[in-house]
Amino acid sequence: MNRTVLARILSMSAAAGVAAAGASSACAAPLDALVAAAKQEGQLTVIALPHDWCNYGQLVAGFQKKYGIKINELNPDAGSGDEVEAIKANKGNKGPQAPDVIDVGLSFGPTAKAEGLLQPYKVSTWNSIPKESKDADGYWYGDYYGVLAFEVNADMIDKAPSDWSDLLKSDYKNAVSLAGDPRSANQAIQAVYAAGLSQSKGDAAKADKAGLKFFGDLNKSGNFVPVIGKAASLAQGTTPIVVRWDYNALADRDTLKGNPKVQVVIPKTGVVAGVYVQAISAYAPHPNAAKLWMEYLYSDEGQIGWLAGYCHPMRYNELVAGKKVPQALLDKLPPPSSYKNVVFPTLSQQDAYKETITKHWDEVVGANVK
Repeated sequence: MNRTVLARILSMSAAAGVAAAGASSACAAPLDALVAAAKQEGQLTVIALPHDWCNYGQLVAGFQKKYGIKINELNPDAGSGDEVEAIKANKGNKGPQAPDVIDVGLSFGPTAKAEGLLQPYKVSTWNSIPKESKDADGYWYGDYYGVLAFEVNADMIDKAPSDWSDLLKSDYKNAVSLAGDPRSANQAIQAVYAAGLSQSKGDAAKADKAGLKFFGDLNKSGNFVPVIGKAASLAQGTTPIVVRWDYNALADRDTLKGNPKVQVVIPKTGVVAGVYVQAISAYAPHPNAAKLWMEYLYSDEGQIGWLAGYCHPMRYNELVAGKKVPQALLDKLPPPSSYKNVVFPTLSQQDAYKETITKHWDEVVGANVK
């Protein structure tokens, strides 16, 4: 038997071994065997990955180039709920409409697991993912996070605010907006909580009510603008300060190209993170390609790829400490010290303050955001 034939047999055997381990195997497979098995499947189906979100355009291209596996992209504008529904709707479908993997908000991981929609898999870098941001059995795991920041039109605002309390100053009359309606939008709810965490000096139990009071005061002072802040409204001057995820604000800074000049400020206190999670569908038509995608995303290359899109990967501190992040990329980001005291609210905390904020916004703040 010549070496070429032997190598082919060994490769097929390794791929079969990975497949035989079963879709529910939580342990990371040997990479060579996983690559072989994924290539046999020949495709990966993803959903809700806009190319301008967290640098997914480059990540998708990088994976395809590295492994020669085609990525089928479904509905890039879908939300987390849509992703979960896509798994449900395609349980018995092995065709191109069935997603292999999902990237969803933190709360959707546990609920999808409880509904039996996910399968476990622990990537080879599993131990470097913070335990509070992953399912112990490997059904879902945090991929990246953003923190609430102030996106400032520096052509209109001479001195940017450095902390939440600064927003109450008369310098910011008719200037401050949220990137959503706090009666329904998660990003805006988190912003109210973050402000309250700052005002309550870090007391999570009081942050929801303190946040409502803060925005009530902001509204009474005439500083709050009840308009959903976006890049366009920032540029037009309708909302010169928008409270939003730092990765969105930093991306706007690039997109607007200095017209206007955009300054992104991480507040000194009340630095709250919003975490997204990755998971593999329990019904994935291409389970090995899905696992290989996870290995790619949680490798140094994938993590730095997310960071290039301004999304802080879960292994961020480890990569910075190991000097693995290019200096040119670090120079484009707020300093690492800005994220030193970042707070990751638990799911139970999020449920509690979401209920308080959405129910009492109208009576305490009285601003109809739209």
